Amino acid sequence: MKQNKIAREQQIAVFGESGSGKTVLLSSFYGLALEQQLSGTDRFDILAVNNAQGRRLHQNYLGMKNSALLPLSTHFSSTSYAFTIKRKPGAAAKSKKVIAEELRLVWHDYPGEWFEEEPSGPEEEKRRIGTFQALLSSDVAMILVDSQKLLDHVGEEERYLKSLLTNISTQLLKLRDDVLQDNQPLATFPRIWLLALSKADLLPETDVTSFRDLLVEKVGRELNKLQEVVGTFVEAPEALSVGEDFVLLSSAQFEPEKIEVTKRVGLDLILPIAAMLPLSRFLPWAQAMTKGTGAAKQLFKVVTPLVEVLGKARLPVLMARLPVPVATAAALLSPALSKSAFDFAGGKVEDLHVQAREKHDFLAETLTGFQMELDRGDEEKVLLRGRV
Repeated sequence: MKQNKIAREQQIAVFGESGSGKTVLLSSFYGLALEQQLSGTDRFDILAVNNAQGRRLHQNYLGMKNSALLPLSTHFSSTSYAFTIKRKPGAAAKSKKVIAEELRLVWHDYPGEWFEEEPSGPEEEKRRIGTFQALLSSDVAMILVDSQKLLDHVGEEERYLKSLLTNISTQLLKLRDDVLQDNQPLATFPRIWLLALSKADLLPETDVTSFRDLLVEKVGRELNKLQEVVGTFVEAPEALSVGEDFVLLSSAQFEPEKIEVTKRVGLDLILPIAAMLPLSRFLPWAQAMTKGTGAAKQLFKVVTPLVEVLGKARLPVLMARLPVPVATAAALLSPALSKSAFDFAGGKVEDLHVQAREKHDFLAETLTGFQMELDRGDEEKVLLRGRV
């Protein structure tokens, strides 16, 4: 049997103040994955690349599940966690050609304390800059809004929300000169910044639309400021989405002396968000560009493996022609894309998912499954996606 290796790495950067639930969120995600409680884990395994990290996350999860113990605080701890998404052994036994394929998720956890406090000295300052530089390859950044803090500020939610967003904008500006070389904007940088309501179980009457409306009403100006600040980091700031996507997240349902880890919200959407939101945004952005070839080339680079898997479009041939005027590349690309699985209109994604399963095409089946999860999140008012 012919063995091939196809890997696609998606990265997500998670920002949130201390106590906003980042560690609990990640631990629940991994523990539920190991117990095959996350959507899709009947077809694939999610495994930590670093065994020690995986064991620590699993320990956190079991402590919550069996003893109602929350994970210890990770004060000033900056860690990146890598997970592989692999076909289950024997899942393609009927296939004539076995393909050893995998996806990978890298989760960057940025310490909340660095948005609230100044570094204690040069060594910590250096670590903060290095941590931020490590997450520059992320396509998606997620900002956690703490439901408990909203409850603590009922009637004056803007006090908490303005502080949260202003601190992030301020710290990004402080990092800017250390991140940009010779003040040159970056082609590679998180271009999708979505807002996530963490601990959403504390606000059971809040759906994703009311969450969006709260933020726009209370801190619309601060969201615009954050978009301006992020735009100063990137080449082609028109290819940027800040505060246009929203999601509800709950790691578990917390009760006195009991944590119901299976009662979660939005955790099934983390992988689909990291994998599929860039596909829906980056290519239209690149096609619309008339300048900024470096950014366009990076956008094409991100979506090329995904479009190839889904639509078999011959993007490498077109990529070889970059840099050329971007409008020319877009004109060449459009006919191929119009026939590809990039177009998920109507029920096409379900048909593609069935076809991929019948062909034992692991990557196409997984990615179309991710897209179906995003659509389901929209329907259940857990996810609200912006439009290009």
